[in-house]
Amino acid sequence: MNIIVVGCGRMGAELAYRLYQRGHDVAVIDANSSAFNHLPADFQGRFYEGDALSYDVLHRAGIEHSDSVAAVTNSDALNLVIAQTAKVAFHVHNVVARNYDPNCRELYEVFNIQVISATGWAAQRLEEMIYHSEIRTVFSAGNGEVEVYELKVPANMDGKPLQALLDQTETVPVSLTRAGKSILPAADFVLQENDIVHISATLDGITALRQRVGFSAK
Repeated sequence: MNIIVVGCGRMGAELAYRLYQRGHDVAVIDANSSAFNHLPADFQGRFYEGDALSYDVLHRAGIEHSDSVAAVTNSDALNLVIAQTAKVAFHVHNVVARNYDPNCRELYEVFNIQVISATGWAAQRLEEMIYHSEIRTVFSAGNGEVEVYELKVPANMDGKPLQALLDQTETVPVSLTRAGKSILPAADFVLQENDIVHISATLDGITALRQRVGFSAK
C-alpha cells in the first residue's frame, strides 16, 4: 500500500517504521526536519519537510495515489483538518487520526474519522490490568470500549452452563477451546474446569463477570 504518515514524533516514527517493515511504500511529512531523527537508520521510506496542509507538500508525498493517510501530530486541530482534507478533497479510502487531547475526541466523531486516543486507550488498559489479573485482554476495539478477553474456567464454574458467566447486555461469547479444539458455544454449553473461553465485553461487563466467577480483589 501507499501510505502517508503526517507527524514524525515518537508515535508517527514508530508507525511509519512498522509499516515500512511490512513492505509498504511509506511517506512521512513533518514541518520540522529534525523530527525525522526519530526514525531508525534503516528506514527507507520517503521524507517531506513542510506544512501538511500545503497542497504542494501533499502532492509531492503522493496523496492522489495514497491508499491510507494517518494524521498523528500532537495537534488535534491539525489532525482533524488533515484527515478531513484527505477524505473529502483527495478521496483517500482509509483515513485514521491520533487524538492528542481526550477533550477533543468528540470532534473526530462529528466528522466520522477513525481515531485512536493513546491517553484514553492506555488508561483503559492500565485499569483493566489493575482489576483483572486473572482475565487477559487479547484484542481491543476502538479505544478500548469493547475488548476480547481470555478466561480459563476455574474449578467453581465446572459443570455450569456458559450462560452462568455472561451478562445479557455487556458480554458476548466469542469461542470456547477444550483440549485444543475451538467451537462457537451455545449459551447452554456445559463448562469444564480449564476450558479457555474468549468473551467480548465492555469494562462494566467484564467487571460483573469477574464478580460472578468469584475472583478476589487484588
